[in-house]
This record gives sequence, C-alpha cells and structure tokens, in this order.
Amino acid sequence: MAEIFTGIPQIRYEGPQSKNALAFKFYDANRIVLGKPMREHLPFAMAWWHNLCNAGKDIFGDPTADKSFGAQKDTMEHARAKVDAGFEFMQKVGIEYFCFHDNDLVPEADDINETYRRLDEITDYMLEKMQATGIKCLWGTANMFSNPRFMNGAGSSNSAEVFCFAAAQVKKALELTVKLGGRGYVFWGGREGYETLLNTDMKFEQDNIARLMRMAADYGRSIGFAGDFYIEPKPKEPMKHQYDYDAATAIGFLRAYGLDKDFKLNVEANHATLAGHTFQHDLRVSRINGMLGSIDANQGDLLLGWDTDEFPFDVYDATMCLYEVLKSGGLTGGFNFDAKARRPSYTYEDMFESFILGMDTFALGLIKAAALIEDGRVDAFVKERYASYREGIGARIAGGDATLEECAANALALKAPAMPGSGRQEYLESVVNGVLFG
Repeated sequence: MAEIFTGIPQIRYEGPQSKNALAFKFYDANRIVLGKPMREHLPFAMAWWHNLCNAGKDIFGDPTADKSFGAQKDTMEHARAKVDAGFEFMQKVGIEYFCFHDNDLVPEADDINETYRRLDEITDYMLEKMQATGIKCLWGTANMFSNPRFMNGAGSSNSAEVFCFAAAQVKKALELTVKLGGRGYVFWGGREGYETLLNTDMKFEQDNIARLMRMAADYGRSIGFAGDFYIEPKPKEPMKHQYDYDAATAIGFLRAYGLDKDFKLNVEANHATLAGHTFQHDLRVSRINGMLGSIDANQGDLLLGWDTDEFPFDVYDATMCLYEVLKSGGLTGGFNFDAKARRPSYTYEDMFESFILGMDTFALGLIKAAALIEDGRVDAFVKERYASYREGIGARIAGGDATLEECAANALALKAPAMPGSGRQEYLESVVNGVLFG
C-alpha cells in the first residue's frame, strides 16, 4: 500500500520549547501523572466523519479539502482508501482509537440490504488493519439524521416505517461495534426533537425514543455487547429544540424510562456551551450522578451561536474538564476529537497540526488538573465551606435525621443566623491562575 501522507513523519514529543509544528509540546504518552501514564488518562480517538469525510463544505460554499485519498468519491474504492488513510494517520499521530457512524464507512445504497453488505465488506478490511496495528474502536453509532427519511427524527419520527429503518440501522451498527470490539455505543439525537409544538405529540415521541433505546440495549446484550450505551446531549441543531437538551435533561430522561443501568453520557464541550452551560458544568452534573462515560473533545466559538466543532485550544477549559475526569476516576469511554479543521485549513499538514493542538491542549489540561488536585487549596476550601454540616443540627440535616420542626426550633433559639462564610471566588480564581501560569 502506497503512503498517503508523504513527507509527514511520526509525530513525537519534543517538549514545550520545541518550535516544530509536527511535534507534541505537552503530550508525552509515557509521562506518569498521578500514578498512570498519560496515554491511559487520555484515550484519544479519531472521529471518522470529520477527519476522513469532512472536506470543508458549508452552507455557503463548496469543499476546500481533498478527502478522496486518490479514489473516486462515494465508491467502495473510496471507502477502502479512507480506511488506509485513517490507519496511517492514527499510527503517525499516535492515536489508539477511532469512532464511526455507519455511513462514514461506506456510501449508503438505495437498498438497505446492499448497505449491510458494504458495511460487512469494509469492516472485514478494518479488522485486518486493527489486528496489524493494535488500533481499537472506541465507539460506534448510526447516522439517523442525514437521510431525508429522518426529516422528523428517527425514534421520534411520526412514521412507523422510518422508526423500523432506524431500528435496522441501530441493529447493524451495534453488530459492527461488537465486531470491531468497541467500548461503547452512542445515541446522538440528531433530529430527535421538534420544530413546533403545534404538530408534535411530545410524550409519544419521547416514549418511542425510549422504546428504541431499550430495544437496542436488550439486543446489544444478547449479542455480547458488554460496554456502555451513551446519550450525547445537545440543546438545538438541527431541530429547534432537541429532547436531550443538556446533561441534566438526559439523565432525567434515562431515569424516567429505567435506562440508567445501561446508559451513561457522552458529553461534548460545544454542545454544553450551546445549552448555556460551561463544559465543566455538564461534566460535573454527569459525574455527581455517576453518569460520566465519554467525552467529545472540541470547543465552540462563543461569538457564534452554532456548533462550530473547533479543535480545543483553551487550556483553562481543558484543565477544568480533566479536573472532573480525575475526580470521577477516569472514563469508561475516551476523548473523541469530534472536531474539524477550519475551512481554510485544507492541507494534510493541517489535519495533523489540528490533532497535535487538541492532544497537547488536553495533555496540558491533565498536567494542570493534577497539579490543582495535588495543590489541595480548592478542595480544602470547598470542604471547609460546608463545615457547619459536620456537627450539631447540621450533621442531623446532612444525615437525613432532622425534622422541619427541629430546624425551626433551632432558628428560633438563634433568633438570627450568622452571615455565611465568604465564597472567596476571586481568591479561588487566583489559585487556579497560579497553578496554570505560576
């Protein structure tokens, strides 16, 4: 097989002082952080759809990048060329995992039976590459939003026929995920939402989404899938309102339908900010509910009101992300770069430099998050802030033993409460700055 990315070497760690654009400055796979190698803290994955399929087309302009990899587009020859390119890319950049949608892998046929055949053929080829390289599948999913049949959603569709086609895609994508040894399976609610409530039976649609997810969980377990299923929250796009709005909404949905034993969350940075939250907020909500499973590593532009899927470069956000991950004890999934190079960044070198940026950003975030935990001042302050709940009436409240009457009697005896302790937000922000830049 001919080399595709000619002139691009194996990407290696050269340290913070390096000026080499094709070298890591902070991602040192074997560096020990809090007792584990960096590669174990940061199981990075390549998103098949952005890195191998997205050519820079947007609603205002044609593609700028050549992602044909020497083959005719929308053919099985092209599907194999993407496999060749993807595995060469992952080997050169040192990424150990990939993620995929079904129609990232092969062009969809008019007959679903032919699509199935094509998927079987290409995943046989991918297995050969996986066995030769040691590269693994992080998770799979089905694209149930691009085809016009999904204009009103998949599980939430008003058409039972469309629901069945969605079920067929999920079934096959699950089988492929098991075949490729995937650690997880994701439901991204691509069009699971509504444009107007005037034509929408919201309860019926949510019931049907839950039915599809339960079918998938049951079938997955029956064929030996032992990993986690994930919901990926997003508040809008492409629908005006998406049912999996944010982490809290998704967790509430899973618990309401009894799906929380099989499902966790795949939290995306850009989706959290679209919902009006920080990335850390949705990670914290997921963590404290025991539902943090995997992460789509990207960021948005706060001046733009849509899902820009930029490669992450904000070290503060990455630090706060890894702070939550470390507090959670790590991920059952990993860090998938659901990110795309900017449209004017159209060369093969740009592909590599984008991943170097993202991997370095999260590596530096890991280093700084570990330093913040080892520093201890933030954790100590938060613990002391709630010290009044460790004794007396506070301990009884925290233990669930106090009654309303008992609390009221305590207040009457005090006559007036003392001022609560200062939140010292500015001090804590200076501690974080000191750890990051000191």
